[in-house]
Amino acid sequence: MEEEDSSVAAKSVVKVEVGLGPLCRCFCLFGPRAAPIMTKSKNKNKNSVIKVAAVCGSLREASYNRCLIRSAIEISKASLDGLEIEYVDITALPFLNVDLEGKNGSFPPAVEAFRRKILEADSILFASPEYNYSISAPLKNAIDWASRPPNAWADKAAAVVSASGDFGGGRSQYHLRQVGVSLDLHFINKPEFFLDGLKSPEKFDSGNLVDEQDKERLKEILLALQAFTLRLQTK
Repeated sequence: MEEEDSSVAAKSVVKVEVGLGPLCRCFCLFGPRAAPIMTKSKNKNKNSVIKVAAVCGSLREASYNRCLIRSAIEISKASLDGLEIEYVDITALPFLNVDLEGKNGSFPPAVEAFRRKILEADSILFASPEYNYSISAPLKNAIDWASRPPNAWADKAAAVVSASGDFGGGRSQYHLRQVGVSLDLHFINKPEFFLDGLKSPEKFDSGNLVDEQDKERLKEILLALQAFTLRLQTK
């Protein structure tokens, strides 16, 4: 479990043809159903600002994982040029239910607003607690809503950090990476960030990350995410 510590619709397969001939084809998996990819132009100037949507898997107000996002925002403002992080709240999202979607493909207002934030972002920063060896139900719900056609996650760079007991959320991270394969999310492989929030000495004080080494590790994650995002955009 985190600091104290869905099967949705069946997946479908869609064939996407790219390029100039029958030899240039790729087969992609999307969930919860076959969907076109919601994409943005990749011709981005290297000097432009990278917009990062930060999503926390815990709804708890004093969550250590939310503290990590707060610290990441502070670090980016203080010492990272060209990186802008926005916390995207998932608290208001209803449980995934396709009956809530309009016949014209519309979504409930809270879902529409969330999907728009994900689409407008260049990359994603997840802060994922570990619940029963996996990601939290609220995070999975948010992921599934944004993956509804058209898939808002596709072709974005991503990074994940965790603050939990025992293994620091490592098992939730590996499960999230597995889910990301279906979403066409591209996670950075290194560095990794796992933090045992219950370990002495205390890592947090009044909702802030206070350990200087951990702050530096978090900064390295952000630098790697920024660099990887630029690489994907220039391909």
